[in-house]
Amino acid sequence: MSAITVDPMDPARMDVRPPLPDRLDDLGLPRAMVGDLILRYLWLHGTGTLVALHESLKLSFPILETLFHQFRAQQLLDVKGMVGNDYSFSLTSGGRALATARNEVCQYVGPAPVSVQQYHEVVKSQSAQIKLSRDSLRRAFSDLVLPDGLLDSLGPSLIGQQSLFLYGGTGNGKTSIAERILRIYKDTVLVPYAVEVDGHIITVFDPVVHRATNNVDETLDQRWVECERPCITVGGELSSAMLELRLDEATHVFISPCQMKANNGILIIDDFGRQMLSPRELLNRWIVPLDRRVDYLTLASGMKFQVPFELMVVFSTNLNPHDLADEAFLRRIQSKVLVDNVSNEVFDEIFRRIATAHNVPCEMGAAEYLREQCTEAGSPLLRACYPNDIYKLVKAISEYEGRPVRFTKGNIDRAVGLYFARLEKSRTD
Repeated sequence: MSAITVDPMDPARMDVRPPLPDRLDDLGLPRAMVGDLILRYLWLHGTGTLVALHESLKLSFPILETLFHQFRAQQLLDVKGMVGNDYSFSLTSGGRALATARNEVCQYVGPAPVSVQQYHEVVKSQSAQIKLSRDSLRRAFSDLVLPDGLLDSLGPSLIGQQSLFLYGGTGNGKTSIAERILRIYKDTVLVPYAVEVDGHIITVFDPVVHRATNNVDETLDQRWVECERPCITVGGELSSAMLELRLDEATHVFISPCQMKANNGILIIDDFGRQMLSPRELLNRWIVPLDRRVDYLTLASGMKFQVPFELMVVFSTNLNPHDLADEAFLRRIQSKVLVDNVSNEVFDEIFRRIATAHNVPCEMGAAEYLREQCTEAGSPLLRACYPNDIYKLVKAISEYEGRPVRFTKGNIDRAVGLYFARLEKSRTD
């Protein structure tokens, strides 16, 4: 396996940054797997060059040159000519026969994977180390109106980087808070394109959830991508299958589960308790990962292996926590933060920010009038979502009638009438 170096620029975090390997033995992979990547690339593209292989497979030129000469000696490659100082080559008939056979086993063509041992070490080294104060946390949530009491509950929970349970009434901003936790991180992490386990390939890097930076480090092993810390949100669609490896039957490549993709970042379980996966099933699946920070995945062969569970899991729910999970589960979620219904002052500030952000003129006392109308419509408690939801309806009403958007009492009445479901009064003939 390649030697692991410590980044001297940040001794507090002690990042493990794998250097660019120049020898096959430094890759930490079976030699046959590396050769198969080249064979499948040429089988798929017809011809190739060392530069093209480097860009696709993320292997260093010394390694590619070593394999090129080996394959050429084995009469698996046929050199077509030169492209500048580079070779242009394709597979011989014997090379195509071998590549076809290897393609039936696995069809992965892409960046070479890293070993699961190196993956474990790098992820563990990137565990978040953060410093927070009320002021810095307020800056992170500057676009939300949060009382100091709520910030003071969130702060210690985030510093500890333990799992977090956000609970409270619907529409009070739990999801908005969870999605903004990512702002407290100011660093980047390394994410591998893929991981090798027992000769199998598991894809990890996902451009949908991993945001690569533009930083260029020519000394870094190119099988790793420098990214912002990831944040993944799953809701009612969460199922037990999403927490396990998924085998692509067409390519015979494994796809990593959501918690593995979220390593070194945040995984938000939104609307917890309303998933296809019951809270008890999730407890049974994650009781060890939440406690020991490691997860166990299973290959199609039945072989189990260990991967790091180095992430913050944020559970967000409007249900009673004690109705969702037993004491053993709640104990492993060490921080439970109540996101309570908003006060009149917070409600009015949210209303003011909505009006200012959208340049909407307001009648005098519009915020107070909206509060009164929400109460009369049957909502005994104020929700943080009401001002923005009512604004959207006022905007739609104004556009429908072809007039400027304004927060007037009449517009608020109409929007509130559309927003709240009212029971039809009984009528007698």
